[in-house]
Amino acid sequence: MALNVRKFSVPEIFFGRGSLKYAGLCAKRLGAEKIFLVSDAGLEKSGWVDKVFQFLEEEKLDCFYFSDVVANPRDFQVQEGARLYREERCDVVMGLGGGSPMDAAKGIALVASNGGTVHDYEGANRIQRPLPPMVFIPSTGGSGSDVSQFTIVNDVSRRVKMSIISRTLVPNISIIDPTLLTTKSRSLIIAAAIDAMAHAVESYVSLLASPFTEIHSLKAIELIMTHLPVAAETRAIDALENLCIASTSAGMAFSNASLGMDHALAHSLGGMLDAVHGLIHPVLLPHVMRYNLPACREKIAKIGEIVLGRRLGSDDETALAGIEKMAEYFEDLHISTRLRDIVPDPSTLPRLCRMASHDSCLLTNPRTAGWEDMLQLCKEAW
Repeated sequence: MALNVRKFSVPEIFFGRGSLKYAGLCAKRLGAEKIFLVSDAGLEKSGWVDKVFQFLEEEKLDCFYFSDVVANPRDFQVQEGARLYREERCDVVMGLGGGSPMDAAKGIALVASNGGTVHDYEGANRIQRPLPPMVFIPSTGGSGSDVSQFTIVNDVSRRVKMSIISRTLVPNISIIDPTLLTTKSRSLIIAAAIDAMAHAVESYVSLLASPFTEIHSLKAIELIMTHLPVAAETRAIDALENLCIASTSAGMAFSNASLGMDHALAHSLGGMLDAVHGLIHPVLLPHVMRYNLPACREKIAKIGEIVLGRRLGSDDETALAGIEKMAEYFEDLHISTRLRDIVPDPSTLPRLCRMASHDSCLLTNPRTAGWEDMLQLCKEAW
């Protein structure tokens, strides 16, 4: 019998309201003397950057602050960050924010320790040397970057989002404090949670899924279905806390099982059109699930069971009704579910799908898909 060996990588996790206060202590435990803190203007405005400064000062830690990060972080921002990290002689990288500051922080840590440019590491397992210690503090319940082996960086000249995947990109410590979500807008809460939903669904049906990842995927789907509508409307801390749990579970699942066609297309759209990542999934995910159905009927039926709250007569019925219900759920959140709202010109779709066909996420999609299959799917989503 072939030995089916699985690997499951996760950081050390501090979870709970008020856990942000351990930021300095955690960095100190990793040997920090001077921290390279990566965040952005949004987190400055809401006061969280100052809070982190305060907690670092309490531990008498020096800090260099870098905030030249935009949504879908750019390759040149990563290069500049790595140059400053070395110039300032920092020894620990801290990322505070949503997926963009955290992905930028990983890119900076990678280039600072391994040299070259961030483009040299595109793809899987191309990082040779260890990274500096990393402490991440997510401010959204969604990207999962704080627990994952992935970083996504925009290659500006090629207009493509590069996926870089390596065990060394898993942060040492993730501090998950749900109170950070209380300052987020409704649209940001929704975009982040639906990104986590896509992580959960795609990791569950992935060719690399294992019992360790599947349990996290299913729990995340259940928590998001239940708590996102409440969190979006009221920002109630209990609902936000459950979204953080869902995001962390989905992050652990996709980090170890990878993703699929929905994310391959989302990376192409983000690279070409700078679209908001989380708002691409409500458009594509139901179509991708329908496409994948013949290859993983039982699994999509299991997702359907969670979404519907019951099982119907057969796997097929349950799966299809579940996909319909999920599409309705997205519509009830009053977000766009048509591709024409993201891609203004349909003539760009063939190029977009050709780019997506080279994305490493496609390798673990349960059903083989060429660029023509993806183009057909995009036309259906139009």
